[in-house]
Amino acid sequence: MNDYTRYGTGAPVADTKAPDGPIEDRWDTRRFTAKLVNPANRRKHRVIVVGTGLAGGSAGATLAEQGYHVVQFCYQDSPRRAHSIAAQGGINAAKNYRNDGDSIHRLFYDTVKGGDFRSRESNVRRLAQISVEIIDQCVAQGVPFAREYGGLLDTRSFGGVQVSRTFYARGQTGQQLLLGAYQALSRQIAAGNVEIHPRTEMLDLLVVEGRARGIVARDLVTGEISTHLADAVVLASGGYGNVFYLSTNAMNSNATAIWRAHRRGAYFANPCFTQIHPTCIPRTGDHQSKLTLMSESLRNDGRIWVPKEKGDTRPPADIPEAERDYYLERIYPSFGNLVPRDIASRAAKNVCDEGRGVGPGGQGVYLDFADAITRLGRRAVEEKYGNLFEMYERITAENPYEVPMRIYPAVHYTMGGLWVDYDLQTTVPGLFAIGEANFSDHGANRLGASALMQGLADGYFVLPATLNDYLARHPAADPVDPAHPAVTEAVTATEERLRRLVSVDGDRTADSFHRELGELMWELCGMSRTEQGLRKALDRIPQIREEFWRRIKVPGTEAEFNQSLERANRVVDYLELAELMCLDALHRAESCGGHFREESQTPDGEAARRDDEFGYAAGWEFTGTGRPPVLHREELVFTEVHPTQRSYA
Repeated sequence: MNDYTRYGTGAPVADTKAPDGPIEDRWDTRRFTAKLVNPANRRKHRVIVVGTGLAGGSAGATLAEQGYHVVQFCYQDSPRRAHSIAAQGGINAAKNYRNDGDSIHRLFYDTVKGGDFRSRESNVRRLAQISVEIIDQCVAQGVPFAREYGGLLDTRSFGGVQVSRTFYARGQTGQQLLLGAYQALSRQIAAGNVEIHPRTEMLDLLVVEGRARGIVARDLVTGEISTHLADAVVLASGGYGNVFYLSTNAMNSNATAIWRAHRRGAYFANPCFTQIHPTCIPRTGDHQSKLTLMSESLRNDGRIWVPKEKGDTRPPADIPEAERDYYLERIYPSFGNLVPRDIASRAAKNVCDEGRGVGPGGQGVYLDFADAITRLGRRAVEEKYGNLFEMYERITAENPYEVPMRIYPAVHYTMGGLWVDYDLQTTVPGLFAIGEANFSDHGANRLGASALMQGLADGYFVLPATLNDYLARHPAADPVDPAHPAVTEAVTATEERLRRLVSVDGDRTADSFHRELGELMWELCGMSRTEQGLRKALDRIPQIREEFWRRIKVPGTEAEFNQSLERANRVVDYLELAELMCLDALHRAESCGGHFREESQTPDGEAARRDDEFGYAAGWEFTGTGRPPVLHREELVFTEVHPTQRSYA
């Protein structure tokens, strides 16, 4: 048996920051009890923010507006190139403009249920409450949300709900929201309140006397290693989906910031909770380095189907209606094509495994707009989805107005992340994690259009209040000496790691190792998992890691622009993170949300939770590379939404 599986169990971890009392009052209570920093004193504090996406961009702009001196980092050449710009479909908010029965409580309920009862109620209720404020904030910034004929903001439906609460800007909602945050951030950069460092990547966290006090960073253009010191550090660096190699994430999206924080003492929570998105353009061959998402909004009007008979290779137009299986509408009549992502993804895999998939290799299902075009007219469909249809046609050379799209599930988002309390603070005092970098709001499955909601809620509204409290309670932190032993140790370790990567001079590229690891993870820790498969992965990953350090080839030096070195350094962290993901999936011998253990399913093939044994968030403590980690459980208490077997039929 792999020794790594013999993990220890430590003391429980608890969120002590959420107030008692009625859940609808807790956020207001917390804001009132949080200590404040005098405006004149805020100028004395430096705050580091890593990342400039929706969470990081909104946080940096808001903290600087409050008066803090913000030092912000992104590896892109501009903050507006953060991966949030790729989000397509929309952002949820309980405005109830449609008067269709929506409310803050319903959004809260839908999110807890959609996450398969593996999220923290207090955090989700706060997210639903803040959602209505986000829309007002973004409209005030000039974000061009779609509007209906009368001039009111338009909404549409997303998976896992029966109301229309998703606000959108055609198929480019993330881009428009990010430009809103970027303009606010740019104003503060021009005012001198934000010191921006583009093309700079965080490589380690500086923990001095038990508190996060800065980062080690590398200039990606010159290769220079530098340290940056502050009174608090905020990680808004996104998720870790690229551990699978092929995903819908930008190729440079990576886990280094959160993983290096984990190595310095921050617990990593629920790493096996990864989201497979059901509507992505299918993989076409080994030449691909990423996959392309087609917005979940397409499931509003598109109907998903496969042939009823196995091996039917006729063109879709030649398959009569009676010989088509609209399987989501058949299995889940109440929600139809708008079931949650984990359910839609597994259903697509099942019909393809039965031999009824379409396209090359049978790895695809149809997303058909013929009925919508007949009902609404091509012009109306084009107004709603035109840019998405154009993108699909450019990639596949198929016109979705004339033939159905082909889609298949792919890795898209990660619900796991650094463990945080109600204040979004990790187990390292002074280190905060926001947006996809933390684990807090989505449980085992995120509902569509909730990522943008969480990122902006954390950055515009939650962090500015809770960070105030932390800094007010630590007002006289002495400046850290750049020669402090903790600083020099972190810099030396970083430099030695980079030198080692360059000096191996082997015969395999970082991409080849990354692809091998990704294929292993997709096969054994992807849409479905088994004990046997996970143990096989846990045996193989250390072997890949050992081979990596023998055979890695990184041309050039560490003291120059070197993208091969960037990729290799990220793969180092993936090789450790993948091991923890598989261990977490192995230890959680239940199915819930995006974590599907084949040994734990209902007679109908749905996820079967085991609440008595696994009704907790798993916080993992790092003990060393390849050494068994320590598990700290946070028991999840449900007083408002009582766990039941999810049903979307």
